Amino acid sequence: MSNKGPFLLDDASDAPFPPAELALRDPDGLLAVGGDLSPVRLLNAYAGGIFPWFSEGQPLLWWSPDPRMVFRTGGVHLSSRFRRELRNSSWRIRADTAFAEVMQVCAQAPRPGQDGTWITADMHHAYVELHRLGYAHSVEVFDDEQLVGGIYGVAIGRMFFGESMFSGRSGGSKVALAALARTLDGWGWPLIDAQVENPHLMRMGAEHLPRADFLRQARELVRQPAEVGSWTGRFGELSAAFLAEPVTA
Repeated sequence: MSNKGPFLLDDASDAPFPPAELALRDPDGLLAVGGDLSPVRLLNAYAGGIFPWFSEGQPLLWWSPDPRMVFRTGGVHLSSRFRRELRNSSWRIRADTAFAEVMQVCAQAPRPGQDGTWITADMHHAYVELHRLGYAHSVEVFDDEQLVGGIYGVAIGRMFFGESMFSGRSGGSKVALAALARTLDGWGWPLIDAQVENPHLMRMGAEHLPRADFLRQARELVRQPAEVGSWTGRFGELSAAFLAEPVTA
């Protein structure tokens, strides 16, 4: 079955999405238009391997590109030079203590070749609500009490869907991503969705996964039982220096 254009979503927030396999090839991954950013709609989207991505003034656009960019949680790469720098780092890493701030800084961060941001006011409000409900999480990097890096995304079952990250200081986003990955690996969560290709992510170990493989794995992981709620206590407070040593099998 082929799809000649994006699907128009039903107004009901709990209406099902079309299968992600029917997304367009051009533009790559565009699946549907419309709907809303209610928690039930967003959770249904992510559980089906779909995410929203649109700019201010556009309708809501929903995507599932092929291939998908992912990290294996045991495979995030930090260069030897950067790990040496971390040995004496005083940075501390926490989770879910500054979610709204991480989103705001991500929205303001300049992106090469990109004018403006997809993190609109409506998106910010929607993900803060998902955070309140225990499904959206942030990992934050602090120098003393100044936020210098962070990442946020959505967790369903044992699958983490990354949305955006930022560096307020050189290496801040690397530390946030690496700490998230190492923690999730310890929890038995194997994948982080990174959505679309990015040279910076590729250098850190991201890989392409054919959409069919990604959907199969993600759909299995979202069905696995996992605790819903704040990660602050479970994550604890980590020192960036613990990332100085490479992961061992």
